[in-house]
Amino acid sequence: MELATESTVKTLGNYAYQAIQKHLNKILKWEKPVKKDEDPEALHQMRVGMRRLRTAISRFDIVLELPQPANTKNIGKIARRLGNLRDLDVLKHSLETIYQPNLPTKEQKSLQTAFHALAKQREDAVTKTLATLKHESYQSLKQTLQDWLEKPDYKPLASLSIQQVLPDLLLPELSQFLLHPGFLVGTDVVDSEIKIKSDWSAEKIEKYLTTKGETLHDLRKQAKRLRYQMELFTELYGESYAAYIADVKNIQDILGNIQDSVVMGEWLMDVFKSEINTKVPTLTSLLAANRYQWWQEWQPLQERYLQTENRHNFHLTILHPVVTD
Repeated sequence: MELATESTVKTLGNYAYQAIQKHLNKILKWEKPVKKDEDPEALHQMRVGMRRLRTAISRFDIVLELPQPANTKNIGKIARRLGNLRDLDVLKHSLETIYQPNLPTKEQKSLQTAFHALAKQREDAVTKTLATLKHESYQSLKQTLQDWLEKPDYKPLASLSIQQVLPDLLLPELSQFLLHPGFLVGTDVVDSEIKIKSDWSAEKIEKYLTTKGETLHDLRKQAKRLRYQMELFTELYGESYAAYIADVKNIQDILGNIQDSVVMGEWLMDVFKSEINTKVPTLTSLLAANRYQWWQEWQPLQERYLQTENRHNFHLTILHPVVTD
């Protein structure tokens, strides 16, 4: 099925096309800089483009007829390979700019062991990234999407007006976000009423993150998917919609900071082994202190999105796109 290119009514298919075109162009724009490995920002932008492309193809699957190489599983594999290098870049940047300047001289010297290990890991990750960009799976993905953009093919639902179906497209994503068990981390449910535990010590939060950290990390990923999808339609909504996007991004960022800090702690443990508390004690204390601070920032957002009124208003906002001519 093909859509008329001169239609004045924007359809679901039009938005699907625009999303794929936008994200593919971003990936292609940053491919050469990534191959040169001169600026970590290039890899970040390309990885974001890949992740947004995956979300778009997954959520617009109901309207798209795409060849096999453009499936989300293939895109996910490529994104994860790029992600391995990106994670090392984030770790290096955080160590250099946030933590190293605040360490005693002795610990700064000890940290050179970590930087040497990081350099070796990064060299290996660069090799794998370049191999990924040469691999048939990536090359066929690019060619498939470029060909599809030249001659797009759709399922019948693609011809429906975006105004008619937009809430139906976004609400399932919102429901997965609001019903995520990550919102119940650090709470008690008594007689169907949710109580947030706000009096925890830093030590208790640390212990809790060892068992519930993955659940919070998964909530972060769901927040990211919701945000990516919502951002495609900002022109069709008003200020309250933009405010909800900002909240979702804030949740994503705070939970991401917690996760990145946990990952850094685990990585440092792998480097220093049993000597971590003698080699970099100030660093491990700083990591824990930052996690405690981010937990304090997370709880007000957690409380807000457990409130019935706010959840209902979020749904109502999505249910009422701005009426356009």
